[in-house]
Amino acid sequence: MGSTLRKSQAVRQAPGSAPLERRRPAGGAPKLREGQREAAAETSQPVVSVREKQIGDHERTLKAHKEEDNPQKTMEANGLTPVPDSYDYDLIVIGGGSGGLAAAKEAAKYEKKVMVLDFVTPTPQGSSWGLGGTCVNVGCIPKKLMHQAALLGQALQDSRKFGWQLTEEVKHSWMTMTESVQNYIGSLNWGYRVALRDTKVTYENAYGEFVGPHTIKATNKKGIEKLYTAERFIIATGERPRYLGIPGDKEYCISSDDLFSLPYCPGKTLVVGASYVALECAGFLAGLGLDVTVMVRSILLRGFDQDMANKIGEYMKEHGVNFIREFVPIKVEQVEEGTPGILKVTAKSTTGDQMIEGEYNTVLLAIGRDPCTRKIGLDKVGVNINEKTGKIPVNDEEQTNVPHIYAVGDILQGKLELTPVAIQAGRLLVRRLYAGETTKVYHSHFWPLEWTVPSRDNNKCYAKIICNIQDNVFTNLSVTKRSGEDITVSGC
Repeated sequence: MGSTLRKSQAVRQAPGSAPLERRRPAGGAPKLREGQREAAAETSQPVVSVREKQIGDHERTLKAHKEEDNPQKTMEANGLTPVPDSYDYDLIVIGGGSGGLAAAKEAAKYEKKVMVLDFVTPTPQGSSWGLGGTCVNVGCIPKKLMHQAALLGQALQDSRKFGWQLTEEVKHSWMTMTESVQNYIGSLNWGYRVALRDTKVTYENAYGEFVGPHTIKATNKKGIEKLYTAERFIIATGERPRYLGIPGDKEYCISSDDLFSLPYCPGKTLVVGASYVALECAGFLAGLGLDVTVMVRSILLRGFDQDMANKIGEYMKEHGVNFIREFVPIKVEQVEEGTPGILKVTAKSTTGDQMIEGEYNTVLLAIGRDPCTRKIGLDKVGVNINEKTGKIPVNDEEQTNVPHIYAVGDILQGKLELTPVAIQAGRLLVRRLYAGETTKVYHSHFWPLEWTVPSRDNNKCYAKIICNIQDNVFTNLSVTKRSGEDITVSGC
């Protein structure tokens, strides 16, 4: 069993021996200790306990020794209090997105033993991706690059007015674009894995689920399960697109999780939803020359300034995007198979009984996102979530109601759902837990995203920022003389 079990901690009862009794209380029958009652219920002996917490009988103890060589894991799997100073890791981060990776790498700077568990459950259409989370794989990065592709198409049209003479017809290749975008994302995935390795952070492509107060079960794509323990945990599981819950939605529709790696041009597309994800996707698809329609339940960009939202809608309409207002789909049927095929959408008015039908090659759902919090065992460790939304309430230090479990990113209740916010929150959380520093200098060469696909001038842009960590503000901002600003600026 190793050094974890010591003679002073173990309780062994010989076969056939009489149970021990407490001193008989006046006027009452003898009482057994709780541990003795548990031991009496076991089927084989000796019965082993650690610090008065029972692991099990001979058979269970032997099995734990052979399989794990660590009784700590057996104890936590049985819901028992862990043995101090025997955790596998100081910190386990569940989720390898922007916030989770930032927290893990920051913790490694303080020589903490850190593990990252990240697993992408495939979409109904089978799409999955590598390390890095939503923003890198199916969010900000591919969206910006495809938007850049659309802008280049507009620039080609504008260039004629500036004297550029195009001698051949210009066409767009969806396959060339997606291949280039996915190659770039693949390089980022690899870079994140290398960064974890270089900082000695353990990474496992496995689904994390709590099974005990300080124990998590990691299940890989082959179904192989492992148990790990940690002193602290950070939940950074992010969100996934929501489906309509109507006939044919998961069978035939796609989401933003599928669009950026779609192996064929989507053709005539119906975008369902009026969020910024819906309008951004509709915008660049139309910019690539596709026939695009947006189906809106009520208003555009709920929660945003409606004067601005309506101007966006008007601009999109002027540039070829069609809108169907105050309708919602109630059924999606496949008319013809193919890549793309033909789908028939039946929709119902939100203000009456009117029904409409339409045929499209692709139906893209962008009606919102749900936190990935309901299937990671939070109920087993007592972490509270908002039952309606799935969001996790935390205090000002990202701490849940369970003191050793924290959360960052889009899964937090009442917090901004933005990648830079998640990154900074992860870093600052770790510094509060492990660091005492007050000032840090950030400096880096960087490659503007728009320059990546055409491979223009890598590492020619440079940024340097000196920050006061406790106040979270810049403590010095250098400016050029040409700007006319005061070069002694001490804050902003």
